[in-house]
Amino acid sequence: MDKTNKIIVSTRHIDNAMSDKAIVETISAFIKQKRLEQNKTQSQLAEDTNLNRSTLVEFEKGKTSNIITLIQLLRTLNQLQVLQPFQVDQQISPILLAEMEQAKRKRASKTKSTIKKPKSDW
Repeated sequence: MDKTNKIIVSTRHIDNAMSDKAIVETISAFIKQKRLEQNKTQSQLAEDTNLNRSTLVEFEKGKTSNIITLIQLLRTLNQLQVLQPFQVDQQISPILLAEMEQAKRKRASKTKSTIKKPKSDW
């Protein structure tokens, strides 16, 4: 009997209907899948991430979760792009944008000459 580990990639998307436990299990499965895709053992990934192997084992089982550990694992697996939706871009309010637009120069003004014109003796 073949005892190779196979991960079945779920097409289920994380949504509000999922329990916290189900979301943790999905994240754990993602980390495990990426580790195996990169052909890394748990020991190799733990060492590259500066984690204890037991911490990684617990994380992959969905038993412990820590956002710092998740970030460390994503960084080591070159998967930080999955956090892109969390990036907040600063936006300028439409009112402030309009005020800035009005404050822009619309035309150039004449330069004031610093050369004094000679007075006429007339």
